[in-house]
Amino acid sequence: MAIPTVFIVGADKGGVGKTTLTRLLLDYFRANGVDFKAYDTEHPSGSLQRFFPEKVQIVDLTKSSDQMKVFDNLGTSQVTVIDIRAGLLSPMLKTLSEIGFMDAAKANKLRIVVLHVLGPSTQSLEEVKPVVAALTGARHIVVANHINDTEFAAPAGALDIPKLDELACGAVDKVALPFSEFVNSQASFVLRGKVRNWVAAVFGQFDAAKLSDLSVTI
Repeated sequence: MAIPTVFIVGADKGGVGKTTLTRLLLDYFRANGVDFKAYDTEHPSGSLQRFFPEKVQIVDLTKSSDQMKVFDNLGTSQVTVIDIRAGLLSPMLKTLSEIGFMDAAKANKLRIVVLHVLGPSTQSLEEVKPVVAALTGARHIVVANHINDTEFAAPAGALDIPKLDELACGAVDKVALPFSEFVNSQASFVLRGKVRNWVAAVFGQFDAAKLSDLSVTI
């Protein structure tokens, strides 16, 4: 099997749409035929598992036993996606550095991609500095997530995620389907159309960032 790739989705603040981005990422990998598994670190009641029950485990990454469960089994799939609990991104990256995770990336034994989710305010841009300081050996992608109508200037090169219509978002959450499955469901034609266009826009940005090209490391 090729070198495993680990996608870490996180933020140092809550309420920035981090898990929604993770759901999109899992949908994207499935659409591109990428074999993946995922971990939700919002222990014990993470919501990611509701949408991908066969692919997601809930873990507590503050415990060594769960760290072993995740990081000792990276080679069992092409991609491992970790949805980091709000507030734990910087501490978790520091922990990964201490256990040699970043050194393994520098030695080309694995690839690390960090999707760093910002909220809809310029203040959240201050999160970037401490995160980048912990990222030796990893690819860092800033994601500007417009979860409400607030506008802000995203950093150069950031993924810029538009807001999904609130009724459409609520409908998807209610039925607990991946976005791609909701599009093909029996739900409202209007809401399915809004989700379809939104997903296509986000997937276009994922394509531009070459997230499905597992050889890209910079």
